[in-house]
Amino acid sequence: MSGSRTGRPPVQRAVRRPAAPRPPRDNPVRRFVTRARRAWDRPLTAYYLILGGSVLITVLGLVMVYSASQITALQLSLPGSYFFRKQFLAAAIGGVLMFAASRMPVKLHRALAYPILAGAVFLMALVQVPGIGMAVNGNQNWISLGGSFQIQPSEFGKLALVLWGADLMARKHDRKLLTQWKHMLVPLVPVSFLLLGLIMLGGDMGTAIILTAILFGLLWLAGAPTRLFVGVLSVAGAIGVLLIKTSPNRMARLACIGATEPRSGVADCWQAVHGIYALASGGLFGSGLGASVEKWGQLPEAHTDFIFAVTGEELGLAGTLSVLALFAALGYAGIRVAGRTEDPFVRYAAGGVTTWITAQAVINIGAVLGLLPIAGVPLPLFSYGGSALLPTMFAIGLLIAFARDEPAARAALAMRQPRFGRKRGAGGPRGPRRWNTMRRRASAARSSGER
Repeated sequence: MSGSRTGRPPVQRAVRRPAAPRPPRDNPVRRFVTRARRAWDRPLTAYYLILGGSVLITVLGLVMVYSASQITALQLSLPGSYFFRKQFLAAAIGGVLMFAASRMPVKLHRALAYPILAGAVFLMALVQVPGIGMAVNGNQNWISLGGSFQIQPSEFGKLALVLWGADLMARKHDRKLLTQWKHMLVPLVPVSFLLLGLIMLGGDMGTAIILTAILFGLLWLAGAPTRLFVGVLSVAGAIGVLLIKTSPNRMARLACIGATEPRSGVADCWQAVHGIYALASGGLFGSGLGASVEKWGQLPEAHTDFIFAVTGEELGLAGTLSVLALFAALGYAGIRVAGRTEDPFVRYAAGGVTTWITAQAVINIGAVLGLLPIAGVPLPLFSYGGSALLPTMFAIGLLIAFARDEPAARAALAMRQPRFGRKRGAGGPRGPRRWNTMRRRASAARSSGER
């Protein structure tokens, strides 16, 4: 037996194992992207985006309406907060409508489709009655309610077309009739043309463009074939070209695309050019809230159609990008709600509302930037105008209701803590859940070392 000189057994050296590879360093950018994706895919993401985005746009719009309308109010011998108080009242009423719409079941939304459509058609026809309808800026699309309050029924026509069109297409989808072109077009297209005709009698082509966008959005969501889609688009485009060619005012607006200096003649481009001046003078962070120069009479409609230009002048590029980001988030959330639902009415209605708000925002902002002709449409939830704000906030309530009604969102909302006011000893489905929650907390405390 072999041994060492000391008589002790030889020491066996441990076999060296290859060193374990070091874990890769945690990339903060990758970690942020992973967390953002997880947060983006949560069930309530669309719900919070719609609710938070719409509220932020409305609140920021109130601030900008107050800032942009002060000079106009003083020039009209009115208090400086005159337009702000009217917009705040409309926002308060719109908030009630939004809350009511968000709590309504889908069946009630569908039941309201035909009454809203009939009321909108009646009011839009009433506009053309002498002595009842009134003209504002050359467009006969208003009804006076007495005093300084007016209503524009064509704004409610957008909501009527969305609800009625979604209900119509959903019923035909359930009966498997959308595979036939005649069922896809009739009566959706004739009723849409009726609304468009009533609007164009007053000369408001901007609102007519928004209704046309809603019509195409519904047809696209219903799966209209390319030939049918192109055919309807061609007819609408031909009518639009004819209406533009026969109106010197619309031709002048078309000629002002990309203008950088005022001109002489019919197309003076004063409003378009001064909108560009306001955006250019804002810089990165703006001249400060309330410090706009263009709103002192140089920029027409500073608190309505061109409020985005005043926002760029006072809040700068940072403010305008924030507004664009809020509208982009709102549009994404609407598309997500429409894409994840299995209810055809919810899909058509959510897609119609998203098309409405997105198209109107693009047309308004594009006109302010000089990329599109001035169409005279307000920036949704942002510009001054109660007639535009009320139906838009009701439509936002629709999106909130649809986002809450998703199965995953419903389950996430059901897992929240029970409401206040319930007794501890009361029976019902919330009793065991509270006891299980307390038991899990107690076990977690013991496992963490607490005694």
